[in-house]
Amino acid sequence: MTTITAPARSATLTTGRLARWAPWALLGASLVCSFAVFAVMAVGGELADFNIAGAVIVGVLAYMVLITVLSSIAESRRKAVDRLMTALVSTAFTIALLPLISLLWTVVSNGILRFDAEFFSYSMRNVVGEGGGIVHAIWGTVLITLMATLIAVPVGLMTSIYLVEYGRGRIAKGITFFVDVMTGIPSIVAGLFIYSVFALFVRPGISMGFMGALALAVLMVPVVVRGSEELLRIVPNELREAAYALGVPKWLTILKVVLPTSIAGITTSVMLAIARVIGETAPLLLTAGFTASLNTNLFNGQMMTLPVFAYNSYMNQGTAADASVARAWAAALTLILIVMLLNLFARLIAKWFAPKTAGR
Repeated sequence: MTTITAPARSATLTTGRLARWAPWALLGASLVCSFAVFAVMAVGGELADFNIAGAVIVGVLAYMVLITVLSSIAESRRKAVDRLMTALVSTAFTIALLPLISLLWTVVSNGILRFDAEFFSYSMRNVVGEGGGIVHAIWGTVLITLMATLIAVPVGLMTSIYLVEYGRGRIAKGITFFVDVMTGIPSIVAGLFIYSVFALFVRPGISMGFMGALALAVLMVPVVVRGSEELLRIVPNELREAAYALGVPKWLTILKVVLPTSIAGITTSVMLAIARVIGETAPLLLTAGFTASLNTNLFNGQMMTLPVFAYNSYMNQGTAADASVARAWAAALTLILIVMLLNLFARLIAKWFAPKTAGR
């Protein structure tokens, strides 16, 4: 009796497919060869003449050509095109990431020199050379930003609630149009507007922290409105209808159902708005001014902020230029750390307030 056997399977499941390590090995070999060629070309000069950017670009281009040719031979034309597109997308992502990495490296390497106890515990009062600190700028930044948040968040949130829950017709369209226009307003225009209003109704040349808070609030309101509006719109209508079916009035439905459902995203939107305005310099130069002393009164006298401190330290270096520039870099690094902490805090709040799904 003849026995029919199944055809033998291929010895490996990866036939016609490059190994996982092959693209990485090919990329490494391309970069090594490119760096070697550029090193040979720079032998006659100094080490500073070595073109790192050119070597990386040539190596990546060589990798794209090699991986496409090798994949078309070992795999298929479709797979080769897929690998080429993957290389292009990865390269574009790397190019977009390089300026950020370079910026962070430059700020950290220059700003870490003044990260000491004196820098965070003293102001610039009576300091004309080395030394001094930014305690007055930190207090000014925190107070002005906090006041701007207290002004902008209620206005922006209630505007978004009106647009989503009540707004209809031309009025809602007009509000949306003006909010979009405010989103694109340059920050210096907000500072000029607040300064002109106070100069007209109080006195010309006035500067105080509350004016800076109002200028930042003008910039924050459209960001809060647009972010909160989108988050309120994604709340399911079934939740509203269930509350209405139980006889709950609309205002209480918004307060007890809609807002708690979207509070995590709204909090994140508010934090992003704060991070967007905390580094503004132009409007604060016109409204809050600058001072070398600590001032915690928003309604009396000028106040220093971190962006203005960095700008003023770099532009007016005085008798000790190196010390002034070092303070400017350290202030910039402090501002970046504050923004980073705000974003991390926003993520924690969003995670904390996020609605818990069933089964968790």
